Amino acid sequence: MPLLALVHGALSWVLPFLFVLTIVVTVHEFGHFLVAKACGVAVDRFSIGFGRAIAQWRDRSGTEWRIGWIPLGGYVRFAGDENVSSVPDSEDLAELRREIIAHEGLAAVRRYFHFKPLWQRALVVAAGPLANFVLSIVVFTSVFLFLGETVVPARIETVSPGSPAAAAGFQPGDLITRAAGHRIESFEDLREVIVVRAKVPIRFELQRGGQTIVLTATPSDGLVNDGLGGRQHGGLLGLAPPHTADALIHKRYDPAQAVVRGARMTWDVLDTTLYYLGRVVRGQVSANQLSGPLGIAEASHALAKAGAAGEQGLGEQLAGSVIALLGMVAVYSVGIGFLNLLPIPVLDGGHLLFYAYEAVARRPVGAAVQAASYRVGLALLVGLMLFATTNDLQRSGVFHFLDGLFS
Repeated sequence: MPLLALVHGALSWVLPFLFVLTIVVTVHEFGHFLVAKACGVAVDRFSIGFGRAIAQWRDRSGTEWRIGWIPLGGYVRFAGDENVSSVPDSEDLAELRREIIAHEGLAAVRRYFHFKPLWQRALVVAAGPLANFVLSIVVFTSVFLFLGETVVPARIETVSPGSPAAAAGFQPGDLITRAAGHRIESFEDLREVIVVRAKVPIRFELQRGGQTIVLTATPSDGLVNDGLGGRQHGGLLGLAPPHTADALIHKRYDPAQAVVRGARMTWDVLDTTLYYLGRVVRGQVSANQLSGPLGIAEASHALAKAGAAGEQGLGEQLAGSVIALLGMVAVYSVGIGFLNLLPIPVLDGGHLLFYAYEAVARRPVGAAVQAASYRVGLALLVGLMLFATTNDLQRSGVFHFLDGLFS
C-alpha cells in the first residue's frame, strides 16, 4: 500500500503537468507546421514528445509523424534544417543550395524553408506564438460557451477598518465598475487588477446610490491567496465580497458572446503579464513570483485536485480535473506565446529580429554574430530557468527545511 500511495501521489503531480505542457507546446509547434505547409515548405518531421519513437507513420507529403517516449512537448523539423536554432548566413545558404540541386534538382530548392521569401519565413516563425494565443481564445471560448461562468459581482460587503480602502472612502454596498482603466464585472476581475499593483495608486469608478463616484486608493503590499491553496506577495485593498450563495451569478453566453469573452480573457492575461513584468524590469516589485517547471507542476496538481473535489466516481473526477486544467492551459499558452516573442536568440522573437536585420541589410546575419548571439540567448534562458526554479523551491519551503537540517 505505501508503494501504491507513492505511485499515485507521483502520478497526481506528473500527469497534470504533462497534460498542460504537451498541449501548449504541441499547439505552438503545430502553428509553425500549418503555416509552413501553407507556404509550400517541405517538413521532414512533426513529433509529439522527444526521444525514441513509440509510434510513427509517414503521410503522403513525406512528413514523418511520431510520438516520442519523453512527453515533454514536441517539435517540427523542416527539410534541410539540421540546426533549427540558426539562420544560415550567405555561405551556408550557397552550400545548401548546391547540395539540394545536386541531389534533388533545381526545382526542389523552392521547397526548403531557408529559400522561401523573407515574409513567408517570418510568418512561419510568428505562427507558433500566434497559435498559442489562438489556443487560449479557443479554450476560454469553449468553457464559456458550454459551461458558462459563475461570478461574484464586485459589490462590496465589508471594508476592513484601517485598510487602504477605508482610507480612500469605500463603503459597503458600493458596486465597482472600473479600476485602473479596466472594466470590472466581478470580484475576480477586481482581484486581478489589485494584486499586481501593490503601492500603485489606482483610480476606481463605482456606483453608490445611483451616482457614479470616483475614488483613488493605493493597495498595500502583503500576502494574498493565489487561488491554489498558497500565498504570494501582492496588492491588498481591504475589500470583501458577499459570502452567501445568493450572491453568485451564473452567466450563459451565446457563441458570439463566448468568443468575445474568450478573446477578452486572453487579452487580460497578457495585459496583466506585461504589467507585472514591466514593474519587475523597473525594479518596482520583486521577481519572486516567476515560476519554473516545479511551480507549474505544483499549480497543475492543485488545480487537478480542486477540479476533482466533490465529484462522484472516477469518470466525473477525471472530467472535473480536465476542465480545471484547461483553464491553466489557456493561461500558460498566453505566457508561452509571449515568451517566444521576446527578441532573444533561440526563441522565435530572436529569429524575427534576425529577419528584420535581413530585410534592412539585404543579407542574413553573419555566422559569427549568430553563434555569439545564440550563446548569450541560451545563457539568458538557462539563467531565467534557474532563477524561476529557485523561486519554486523557496515557495515550497525546501530551503527552510534544509536550513533546519544543517543548523
